[in-house]
Amino acid sequence: MSILVCGGAGYVGSHCLQELKRQGVDCIVLDNLSRGHREAVGDTPLLVGDLGDEVFLEEVFSSHPIEGVMHFAASSQVGESVQKPLDYYENNLGCTIKLLQAMERHGVGSIVFSSSAAVYGEPEVTPIPEESPCRPTNPYGETKLAMERLMHWCERAYGIRSVSLRYFNAAGADPEGFLGEDHNPETHLIPLVLQAALGVRDSVTIFGRDYPTPDGSCIRDYIHVQDLAQAHLLALRRLLSGGESGIFNLGSQNGMSVCQIIETAKQVTGVDFPVREGVRRAGDPAVLIASSEKARRELGWSPVCSDPETILSTAWRWHQAHPHGYGR
Repeated sequence: MSILVCGGAGYVGSHCLQELKRQGVDCIVLDNLSRGHREAVGDTPLLVGDLGDEVFLEEVFSSHPIEGVMHFAASSQVGESVQKPLDYYENNLGCTIKLLQAMERHGVGSIVFSSSAAVYGEPEVTPIPEESPCRPTNPYGETKLAMERLMHWCERAYGIRSVSLRYFNAAGADPEGFLGEDHNPETHLIPLVLQAALGVRDSVTIFGRDYPTPDGSCIRDYIHVQDLAQAHLLALRRLLSGGESGIFNLGSQNGMSVCQIIETAKQVTGVDFPVREGVRRAGDPAVLIASSEKARRELGWSPVCSDPETILSTAWRWHQAHPHGYGR
């Protein structure tokens, strides 16, 4: 039996795939390679196709003994989602419907879902517990919340159990240097900062210095991608051993502002790269910090790599070796 890793050629998906393989789990990757990278999959079988293609999905589930699913395949840029809400609903929610339909037809009853802190919107309290009201401020967060709710109803109707992992800002890179973060276009702060340090781009921009935070820039909870991978493995084990569905935050429980990340990056890289100031991006909350006590308590998860220096140093090592990303 194998685990189907949807979106396994992407940033978080490939790191989780690597961890599954380290633990001896047989995997198959499904990815359309629109945002992912063939090189990130290594020697794992890669099925290139789209989750929205029902014929393709039927062939995948008919041809492989799939025991469970990890679902990372989604569009994930906040600003883009505000500009293209129809695309986000079609790709994120529509394709998840097709995936769950295939799981139901073939009796696959476990799915670990890559959700997001974007479901909360502007939080009432921080750190944010899972019981906080979900009021997304952008279509990306809305689609992630809709996907979670869909999985809830699929358990009621079909017995498909799910764990939704609401993680905050995934960051860092594989400590062994094989995998890293490579998006096109790149919108995530840490790779943008490191590209500026490498001279690949001429500067990095702070989007908004008028937020109600100590230095006026957004504050986020950065979580190392290796710690995320461990949580996904624990969630999968929970489901495959008959455990209950659940929703869990994944975060370090510590906030870092954009300005603080930039200063730490300058220390790690030894490069005083140019920094510019821009206007706020649509849909960006001021502060997002997780309470991950539930994941620690129920999954036995504890982040070990998520201090800012480890995040930035592992990412810097990969970006130095891959200044233009995978294969470029």
